[in-house]
Amino acid sequence: MTRTVLVTATNYSRLCSEGKALLEANGCRVIENDFGRPMTFQELSDRVGDADAVVAGVDTWNDDVFAIAPRLKVISRFGVGVDNIDVEAARARNIKVTNAAGGNANAVAELTIGLIISAMRGIPELHASTRKGAWDRFVGEELIGRTVGILGFGNIAQKIAKKLKGFEVKVLAYDKFPNAEAANALGVELVDADTVLTQSDIVCTMLPSLPETRQFMNADRFAMMKDGAYFINTARGALVDETALKSALDTGKLRGAAIDVYEREPTDATNPLFQAAGLVTTPHTAAETYETYSSIGVLTAQAVIDALEGREPRNLL
Repeated sequence: MTRTVLVTATNYSRLCSEGKALLEANGCRVIENDFGRPMTFQELSDRVGDADAVVAGVDTWNDDVFAIAPRLKVISRFGVGVDNIDVEAARARNIKVTNAAGGNANAVAELTIGLIISAMRGIPELHASTRKGAWDRFVGEELIGRTVGILGFGNIAQKIAKKLKGFEVKVLAYDKFPNAEAANALGVELVDADTVLTQSDIVCTMLPSLPETRQFMNADRFAMMKDGAYFINTARGALVDETALKSALDTGKLRGAAIDVYEREPTDATNPLFQAAGLVTTPHTAAETYETYSSIGVLTAQAVIDALEGREPRNLL
């Protein structure tokens, strides 16, 4: 029997051909998102009624959607964060939810390192001015000898710590459930969150997006950071009070910041944060690599197949 898989992640045929082929080889009909963005409730409602499974992007999946999806058996999140999915509501309707934990860790870690260096050396500003024919100078700062603090110490944070070893820095990390074995192997000092904030020259947040971590970085916590420190966020926009971040940049409390995620996405030019000096921005693109799309495409496809065939899928939440 043919099963229908709705894919709301974008660029699926172009970047996830192996995953799509795996689904089709296992008797699945694939319906793709052709909007190039997260789908609205109306767009989902027009398509989800016949879906047996979903490979989900960052669209909203809640009980209103589940109520009009009587055949839905599994949602395989094309990514790690599931804050856009009501997992409890799905469980109540016997809909399995999986994610791609670890699948994008290297890509996000690499961009995080790139953003740190971009913020400290003013690379985006120099790029823009040089292309206009200017010959500006920016006196930046070096990473060597600095202390880098990481809030959250999961897969991505551990890869960041491993990559930072070559830069001759000290790494501090906080996690609610600390992994001492990984920290010891990577030469990372596990401390509390306050110590990360007060002792680090660069603070990277890699916390999960949960009700308890919403706007974790607020005015009080930015005030705790070192004068002239840098702040990096490649995790989730909900972790940061953007008004407080703008204030910390405007007052010179922070020398710079680099963010890939926002409180409201997609963001636009009206975001007041974009008026702050010393800010490097990218459009939630940390996981956007060919390697990530290929590996997560296969991972999510296999999770769908396993769930539809009665096996426990990998990364079941």
